[in-house]
Amino acid sequence: MTIPTEGKLLRIFIGEADHWHGKPLYEAIVLEARRRGLAGATVIKGFMGFGAHSRVHTAKLLELSQDLPIVIEIVDAADRIEAFMPDLEAMVGDGLITLERAEVLLYRPGRA
Repeated sequence: MTIPTEGKLLRIFIGEADHWHGKPLYEAIVLEARRRGLAGATVIKGFMGFGAHSRVHTAKLLELSQDLPIVIEIVDAADRIEAFMPDLEAMVGDGLITLERAEVLLYRPGRA
């Protein structure tokens, strides 16, 4: 699989406690991206953050949160990202989705 030099970076900001059909939302999004053959996805867990409700979520020991911030990043061709958007928008309840231009410099499987 190749990605054109001019790709798109999709970022999805959700909470760790968000679910979709009985599984963590971040897992459901990554598995759906894989099922659709997108180039790849990475899930990043944050230590602290807040969103539209201005509620602070933190990983401090004394204030252990069960809903830490999660960011999912997906880079692929614009048409493949756009085709994924309707299903993604249906999956994300509370959250933020951003899209930006990405210059793809290298995309290849690792050496065996």
